[in-house]
Amino acid sequence: MTSKAKGLIPRMPRLYETEDTPAEEKLIWIHFFMGESHWYAAEFDGKDTFFGYAILNGDMQNAEWGYFSLSELTELRVGPFVVCIEDGWQVREFTEIMTERHREALHG
Repeated sequence: MTSKAKGLIPRMPRLYETEDTPAEEKLIWIHFFMGESHWYAAEFDGKDTFFGYAILNGDMQNAEWGYFSLSELTELRVGPFVVCIEDGWQVREFTEIMTERHREALHG
């Protein structure tokens, strides 16, 4: 994990702290990715479990909010490829990220 991402983790909301926040307004603190798969982290339990939005293999129709494990992401490998953390990530609202990065997939 990059030092910047490690610095964000203590400031991230803990699990369930943002459950009353509409999904579009949730802040995304860390972006994990591998190819067309993306995991956008909004909450963290302080140990291993994140809550966020996952898009697997670019499949926007089946993308969803849920829990994912840091240990599982770090073990995931497809051939020589591994899950990375976006360096230089800027914390911002979920809706802004979807509009900026996944607009074509959202609107066909």
